Amino acid sequence: MMEPRLPKYAWGERVQAAVDLYNDGSYPDKGVEEPLVAEGTVGEVLRVGSHQESKTPVYLVEFAGERVVGCLEQEIARV
Repeated sequence: MMEPRLPKYAWGERVQAAVDLYNDGSYPDKGVEEPLVAEGTVGEVLRVGSHQESKTPVYLVEFAGERVVGCLEQEIARV
């Protein structure tokens, strides 16, 4: 059995988008593959979870007080 990987970022931590983030279909008000968050946009980690199959951390991040997006570690960086 695979052990869960410890998260790199914590709840309440300020992060920024390390890459442009696009809609994967989670936002019905935006087209699929439409931009959601631009690289460099600052946000705050609201919740830390784990992908069940891969046991990797998943972060719920609120960017610029406007949009909440689920992110993987490689998609965000410390401010």
